[in-house]
Amino acid sequence: MRYPMEVNLIGDSATTLQALLPHLKQKSDRSWREHIEKSVAQWWEVLEERAMADADPVNPQRVFWELSPKLPDNCILTSDSGSAANWYARDLKLRRGMMASLSGGLATMGNGVPYAIAAKFAYPERVAIAMVGDGAMQMNGNAELVTIAKYWQRWSDPRLIIMVLNNQDLNQVTWEMRVMEGDPKYEASQNLPDFPYADYAEMIGLKGIKVTESEALSGAWDRALNADRPVVLEVKTDPNIPPIPPHIKREQAQAYMSALMHGDPDALGTVKASFKQFAREFIPKSRKH
Repeated sequence: MRYPMEVNLIGDSATTLQALLPHLKQKSDRSWREHIEKSVAQWWEVLEERAMADADPVNPQRVFWELSPKLPDNCILTSDSGSAANWYARDLKLRRGMMASLSGGLATMGNGVPYAIAAKFAYPERVAIAMVGDGAMQMNGNAELVTIAKYWQRWSDPRLIIMVLNNQDLNQVTWEMRVMEGDPKYEASQNLPDFPYADYAEMIGLKGIKVTESEALSGAWDRALNADRPVVLEVKTDPNIPPIPPHIKREQAQAYMSALMHGDPDALGTVKASFKQFAREFIPKSRKH
């Protein structure tokens, strides 16, 4: 849809590729493939460096990076529209047998928790993990915790984890305003009230885990994945970590600078966080050359 095509093949991907393969000839020159493989390997190094960069208090990328190697076989993953979708797409390495859902076409907030609940009813023996933002939780996720509390004991495997990025900001839109429109963060529409997600989970009979330090993430995920009931894992994350695309357009950089110059209330924090993220991209390359 966004990339020029010479020949469009329309059909089921598996059957279409099977029909195409006999018409392809293997090239002896593997330089293009090797270039792609090297670039992908370097990109994973960049993502790790970015995830491990300091933040205030927790880097949201690290939340997903720490989870990735711990993902149980055949688990079911869901995420929500918002900045959580960025890290869900970038920092998790899915394996064969896993299932993953995202409201990508509709870009609708509030789907992550209901998707995970539906997954548990369809596959009660599988671990389900929803990764959502605090905006979605305040819109409908908190109410759906009541649904989980009502039904979880019917599931053969009770493990259902709702991971909440608590940054008190409608973060994706805040960054879109900065880099697409050049507008500073508008606090009246973007700021969210704090809410004790983990404590609330405990109140209704679920398990609540709250993380405010990066070093506690790994252990928190272990506890959540081994719990005897559904878990709300609340992580206090830094809203100023920028969702940097692989390639930044000049218009985006100009818009971001315009937002900073027009009184963005988090200007200093975003500049510091952005510097750390950009600097990390060049560390792996410098080690290899």
